[in-house]
This record gives sequence, C-alpha cells and structure tokens, in this order.
Amino acid sequence: MRTIRFLLQKEFTQIFRNKPIMGMMMIVPIVQLLILPLAANYEVKNINLAVVDHDHSTYSQKLVSNITASGYFRLISFGNSYSKAYQLIESDQADLILEIPPDFERNLIRDNKQKVLIAVNAINGTKANLGGAYLNTIIRNYNEDIRMQFVQNEKKSPIPLIEIKPVNWFNPLMNYNLFMVPGILAILVTMIGSYLTALNIVKEKEVGTIEQINVTPIKKHHFILGKLIPFWVLGLLVFSLGLSISFIVYGIIPLGSLLLLYEFVALYLLSVLGLGLLISTYCETQQQAMFIAFFFVMIFILMGGLFTSVESMPPWAKIVAKLNPVTYMIEVMRMIVLKGSGFNDILPHLVKVLLFALFFNSWAVWNYKKTS
Repeated sequence: MRTIRFLLQKEFTQIFRNKPIMGMMMIVPIVQLLILPLAANYEVKNINLAVVDHDHSTYSQKLVSNITASGYFRLISFGNSYSKAYQLIESDQADLILEIPPDFERNLIRDNKQKVLIAVNAINGTKANLGGAYLNTIIRNYNEDIRMQFVQNEKKSPIPLIEIKPVNWFNPLMNYNLFMVPGILAILVTMIGSYLTALNIVKEKEVGTIEQINVTPIKKHHFILGKLIPFWVLGLLVFSLGLSISFIVYGIIPLGSLLLLYEFVALYLLSVLGLGLLISTYCETQQQAMFIAFFFVMIFILMGGLFTSVESMPPWAKIVAKLNPVTYMIEVMRMIVLKGSGFNDILPHLVKVLLFALFFNSWAVWNYKKTS
C-alpha cells in the first residue's frame, strides 16, 4: 500500500500541474453537454416543400393547409409548373415536391379515389425518409377525414370509430434531451477516460521517466494501479459534473438509485481506463496512442446504440455491439435515469462490464514490459 500511495502522489501531482489535462476534464464536458443535445435530435423539422397544384380547388387548398399547419414543412414554392419545382430540388432549395393533378376534387368525389405525386430529394436519406413519412401520414389523415364526411353525409348518422390513445412510457412528452443527454454523458466519460490513460504511460516513455521507474522494485500491477486509480477518481468527478449539468440545464433527475448509477459507472470506468492503459503499453509515442485510441473510441460510439438502435443493425453489427462496453453503459444510463431500473435489471450488464474490466486490465498488466 505504501508503494501505491507514493505512486498516487506522483500521478496526482503530474495531473494537477498539467493545465491542458485539467481543462480537458472540466471544460470539455461542460461545453459538449451544452451543445451536443441541441444538435443530436432525431426529429426533422423545417422540411422545404414545393407544391405543384394543377387543380386549385377547395380540397387541394385544404390539403396544403393541413401540411403546412403540421409544423414540419416549410412551403417555399406554390405553382403549377413541375419543371420549376424540380429545379428547386436540383439546387437543394426544396426537399420534397407534392404534385396535385388536375380534377383532383372532382375525381375524388366522383370516383372515390385519386393519386398525388410525392418526389423526394434522397441525397439526405434521413431527411428524405422522415419527410416522406410525415407527408404520407398527413395525406392519409386527410383522406380519412374526407371519407368520414362522405359516409356521414350518406347515412345521416355517425359511424363507429376506434379511438387510439398512445401512451409514451418513461418519456411521456417525447423529450429528446431526456433521451440523448444520458447517452452523451456516457460517451464523454468514455472519451475522457480512454484518451487520458492512453497518453499516460506513453508520456513517461517520451520524457524518459519510464526508465527510472523500471529500475525500481515496483511491481507491474502496482505501476498499473498507480496509473489507473487517479483517472478513475477524476472520471467519477467528471461524471458528477456532467450529472449536475444535466440537472441544472435540462432538469433531468434519475428515477432510479443514484448510488446504483455510480456503482455501475465506477465499474465501467475500470474497463475503459484499462483499454486506454492497454493501448499505451503498445505505443511508443503520444501520436500513436491518440490515433489508436481515436480508432477504437469512434467504433465504440458509432456501434454503441446512441445514434442508431442496436436492434436495427445487421447481424454482424449486433455481434460487434455486444463486444462493445459503451453499448452497456448507454443502456444502463437510460435504464436507471429514465426507467428507474434496479440492481436485478442491470445485473447482466454489470457482469459483462466486469468481464471487460478484468480482461483489459489483466492484459495491460501482462503486456507492460518492465526491465530491471
């Protein structure tokens, strides 16, 4: 214990003297938590719509009014020339074209059917899919309203209806901040923990102090623990800072146990810090460590389920996601913060993260080459 205490004193002294590291740990999480949730939003609004109306009837005008009143679309062009509307698509001024054919109202009343054309600018796939889905839903609802009017006018009596009342569990108002902030906080803890530890041992190699440590009787596991514990403590402080910002700025209060959340984060930090230390044992320069750490962290983020649901991934990607500790961190953050899950609910994730921590740290200790 005396050896580890001296190592911890040395590490904390080096960390507090390094102002860029302190700034990275304290300022970066604040800035990113204030900016990223505003941009990471799955809802698409202000979709530019060009309408080509060849009918100019009451029904066509009502349809356009329903579309613009939804709040998702911005009408940038209204005319009777499809070629002009297509030019807006080519110049990226319009995202969708809705073409209403001639005799739209007459055919709808007489033949009880009519077709409209929806042309979508599919360069931005997400915006195209969501925009087309929004427009289809609005037209479908408009069609149901018209059919209901026809039936009531014919029978002179109301028809039976099935009323659907959806209930959004755990996030009733569909607040994207409530969904995204816990996941973004998990990513920040991962990035800071893995990057800083990946650079730690490598810095000792570059300045030459690693040779002085290697000739001492310090054991390998003591050395790794001395590198691990300071960043583990600072990682918990960064997480506490992020949790405070989530409460102050976004009003997010965990429904589950705060103690359980910290227990999981403490164990999760051991796994990502172990990965950073493992990377540093293989690298000779900080540049090498940064590139390798960036490579793994980017894969972890993209395959962790923050921006893309794991269930919607192809089979091979699901296997990668199961081997990704970030996946379990994001899931547990949302389970405890949004659902109020207990210990038994997160136990499978806890076991998997424990295995990751044992694997990475054992490998780091084994791979650290100490000469005497």
